[in-house]
Amino acid sequence: MKQRLLIVDDEPGIVDMMASYFSSQYEVLTAYCGNEALQKLARQPDLILLDVMLPKMNGFEICQNLRDAGSTVPIIMLTAREEETDKVFGLEAGADDYMTKPFSMRELMARVRANIRRRSLDLDARASVGTLLKAGELVI
Repeated sequence: MKQRLLIVDDEPGIVDMMASYFSSQYEVLTAYCGNEALQKLARQPDLILLDVMLPKMNGFEICQNLRDAGSTVPIIMLTAREEETDKVFGLEAGADDYMTKPFSMRELMARVRANIRRRSLDLDARASVGTLLKAGELVI
């Protein structure tokens, strides 16, 4: 089963370009505003590519709401906002990574893979918590 990406951006051209690029390796979900993105979360994406400047609810708010709700899905913010304060705010809101537009699709793919790999390792580590190893009288 393919891993699932949620691409959230209000610019159809950017969404289409990213969806086309990622669709050969991932199942791609798309959303064009914050409310639509929140609805797509029911499909449990493995990673979210999130624009900051969205109508109705901005990317910072979406990210903060997800983290407040306990979500650990990796979030990569993609935005034209390149000020240091915006980057820091995004990362402090809970983003795992932050890229400014324009960006290289190859670099974005590498970052997507790295974040998904890191999450898989975290999930594997959590799944092994509570497992007992026994060797004679030694129990770990």
